[in-house]
Amino acid sequence: MANTLILDSLQFTIDSIKFAEAEKNYHEFLSGVDPEDEAMLREENLRLKKNVEDLQSQLQKLTDRVAKLELTVGTNAPTSAGDSNKKPAPPAADDDDVDLFGSDEEEDEEAAKIREQRLAEYANKKSKKTAVIAKSNVILDVKPWDDETDMKELEREVRKITMEGLLWGVSKLVPVGYGINKLQIATVIEDDKVSVDELSEKIQDLEDFVQSVDIAAFNKI
Repeated sequence: MANTLILDSLQFTIDSIKFAEAEKNYHEFLSGVDPEDEAMLREENLRLKKNVEDLQSQLQKLTDRVAKLELTVGTNAPTSAGDSNKKPAPPAADDDDVDLFGSDEEEDEEAAKIREQRLAEYANKKSKKTAVIAKSNVILDVKPWDDETDMKELEREVRKITMEGLLWGVSKLVPVGYGINKLQIATVIEDDKVSVDELSEKIQDLEDFVQSVDIAAFNKI
């Protein structure tokens, strides 16, 4: 629409120039005409002047309209691509709705509650979990004094030894020479409760039957 108005303005300007040129030619022609023709020419000149004034008035109106349109377009047009995509800023929060101190305290209290709850759950879970008991499989060689030692009685005396965390296993007689057999007996012990050295001392205290005690094998279970 602005382009159309500009073209109209240019056309009016051209027409005005043509009328001005006609008026000039009229004055130059006045000296060589008779009075009647001069009157007619004066009337025609007045009509042309009125048309020129009307054209100038319309041209001014068009010029004003174009200026207003350009001002309106320039005001509403986005200054850049970034501005056209920019979202309106959110309304400022009311000071009465902003809690500058209480919110942090509430978050700290909530975080403390969650932490305490998780610690309690962990402690409860850990208390219910069965602790792993470290155990070992120990095979002992128990040697008698001589070939006249009652090996069955020796074994009964050894098995009478009781300790918390001690479990006796299978046994067998193993020849060592000269008709003498040793008692090889297996045990399962809890490492935190039974000391192999202490167990060996208790067996060696059976002085009527036992000469010595050796560890034949020691394996963690």
